[in-house]
Amino acid sequence: MQENNHEHTENCKVCNVDFYEEKPSFWKNEGIKIIAIAGITFLVGLYFEFISKNFLLAQSLFLLTVLISGRETFGNALRAIKKKSLNISVLISIASIGAFLIGHGEEGAAVIYLFYIAEFLESYAAERARKSVASLLKLAPETALLKRGEKTYTVHVHDVKPGEIIIIKPGDRIPLDGVVVKGSSSVDQAPITGESIPVSKEKGSKVFAGTINQEGYLEVKVTKSSDETVLSKIVKIVENAQKKKSKTEKFVDKFAKYYTPVVVFLSLIVMFIPPLFFNMDFQEWFYRGLILLVVSCPCALAISTPVSIVSSLTSAAKNGVLVKGGAYIEEIKNAKVFVFDKTGTLTEGKPEVTDVVVFKGSKKELLEIAYSIELNSKHPLAFPIVEKAKSLGIKNKQVKNFKSITGKGVSGKIGRKTFYVGSKSLFKNVPKEVLKLEEQGKTVIV
Repeated sequence: MQENNHEHTENCKVCNVDFYEEKPSFWKNEGIKIIAIAGITFLVGLYFEFISKNFLLAQSLFLLTVLISGRETFGNALRAIKKKSLNISVLISIASIGAFLIGHGEEGAAVIYLFYIAEFLESYAAERARKSVASLLKLAPETALLKRGEKTYTVHVHDVKPGEIIIIKPGDRIPLDGVVVKGSSSVDQAPITGESIPVSKEKGSKVFAGTINQEGYLEVKVTKSSDETVLSKIVKIVENAQKKKSKTEKFVDKFAKYYTPVVVFLSLIVMFIPPLFFNMDFQEWFYRGLILLVVSCPCALAISTPVSIVSSLTSAAKNGVLVKGGAYIEEIKNAKVFVFDKTGTLTEGKPEVTDVVVFKGSKKELLEIAYSIELNSKHPLAFPIVEKAKSLGIKNKQVKNFKSITGKGVSGKIGRKTFYVGSKSLFKNVPKEVLKLEEQGKTVIV
């Protein structure tokens, strides 16, 4: 039975279409076009001012640069003035206008142009964070196979209530958080926990939305509604992080709130006090007041902060680390202790054989048996055993009656004996050495 999902999708906070809509490529981005066009006009302006010595044409090109790249800056400045507040956009705008008035249009254009680039990089970083979450969200299906009595229904995840049973077939993605009530399997939890090796699940085990069921059949009792899953919480965290500014960014805004009126006030004093009270040349002191206004513009402070944060976020993203926002980048300096999940974080996420412990027979014989059986398995932990045996030149033996024991291991017959290879849960009694190895953070195959 298939129910209508269209209405749910429109009102869904988690599967919001904003996360799924296709964004233009980097080079087709409007901001990149503005940076490119404004950059060209600025460079051509510099050419006419310093090489061709055409001052009027140069100033016109610098003014065009400001008009192209300064729309948002001047817009923010006007809105701030209307609210009777002075922010960094106001100071940048005043400094740019002042630069033009004293005949240094290149300074005014440079301040506006560089500030626009800084603002663009900041918004681009936020967009990248949204795309990272979007790729994660696509892993969670919008429908679930709901079991009611002896019948099953395909319904939207919003129609599934905590306490109801959903069916997860082999290869399916888990749509909601819950607890396994029937069946056993291995689940790929890499999208949520970062665990690079599938985790065995059996009755009583927790499962998360967005993770992938491997080879077994599972019946899961839903514990959380669709807007309370781990995935939905990640969405909310990222959305809130985009609204949060780092301490340095907050300081810059606060600094500008007081610094801007002080600089404007001092510039006015320089412009009018000497001519009015000391009978000095008004044109000269007006020029000096504008110079004070331009050189006092903290463009380096305004530009360096978002650029530094963007660089940090981008560098982290390239190395597989998703940081919630700039505020958390700055908080790292206060950390004295770091806690890591070993798999895929402190390691490469690629398992390898580190120890071979034998209680009867030789290491070669043990590897030979394990290699021969695991050669038929597709489990991630089978590959390092196979690679280890191959590196030692061990040859495999013929295996009959190979079986995969879902969520636990495999078995096979070599000669007249049947051998079992798997986790400790496959066996009734395991040696104490197994626990010692596990305490060292190692995954043990018995």
